[in-house]
Amino acid sequence: MTQSPFVVTVTAQNFQSVVLDGSFERPVLVDFWADWCAPCRMLMPMLAKLAADYGGRFILAKVNTEEEQALAAQFGIRSLPTVQLFKSGRAVDQFMGALPESQVREFLDRHIPRESDGWLTQAQNLLADGDLDGAQALIGKARVENPTNARLPLAEVQLTAAQGEFAKAQAALDGLPIELANEPEVIALRGQLRFARALDGAPPEAELATRIATDPKDSEARYQLAAHQVLRGDFSSALEHLLELMKRDRAFEDDAGRKGMLAVFDLLGGGDELVARYRAKMMNALY
Repeated sequence: MTQSPFVVTVTAQNFQSVVLDGSFERPVLVDFWADWCAPCRMLMPMLAKLAADYGGRFILAKVNTEEEQALAAQFGIRSLPTVQLFKSGRAVDQFMGALPESQVREFLDRHIPRESDGWLTQAQNLLADGDLDGAQALIGKARVENPTNARLPLAEVQLTAAQGEFAKAQAALDGLPIELANEPEVIALRGQLRFARALDGAPPEAELATRIATDPKDSEARYQLAAHQVLRGDFSSALEHLLELMKRDRAFEDDAGRKGMLAVFDLLGGGDELVARYRAKMMNALY
């Protein structure tokens, strides 16, 4: 096998420096193997290929368990091959057996940052600042360079929503991979789209406020005003209107006041002080 700067044979003598200390600089993938293990011999060349493909974004450390039985015992190795990923001085994940390359790549990509991750983070920041063209350029760059990046579909949905194509964004959101369904960003985007759809053809805020002042029972105006407030970031005012709607008219749009409050809670995240305060108000109103 061709010598690679990204593949290291590890023993008890250099495990501390290569694996534990080295994993503070970049992830270290430790392959516990043995000569008699046929799946080990199948897996090892593929891991070496991936180390080269990833260009040094992780180090592959090979541990011959026949020669390093104490190391194998120390890390609880009971079957071969076992592959453990070390970050910041400790094992954070592992797999056993000779997995196909696609599954090993998925395993690595959960832990190893890619250049395209940085572009997508920048794109999301640009979307928040209203720079849709800049965000679109970075998302396009990520799509070309790393089309398999799991974060790419979400960034594309966020861009579509920011461009005002809400129906298209909702369809794309519904089509996201199942493993993304419960990501906080996905949950938040579902809430944003909920309120964006409510404003389709809705009057401006001033007109809605006048309608509510004239008729406090105007549920549609109250919900649409709350939607305006959510989308411009005035969550406190929006929650107050949604709470009032929940108290006055549970039948409106299938309990839209309560469901709208829950959507805002998802947007803000569970630890937000506003969420705690209005969750308590909601529960008091319900019970």
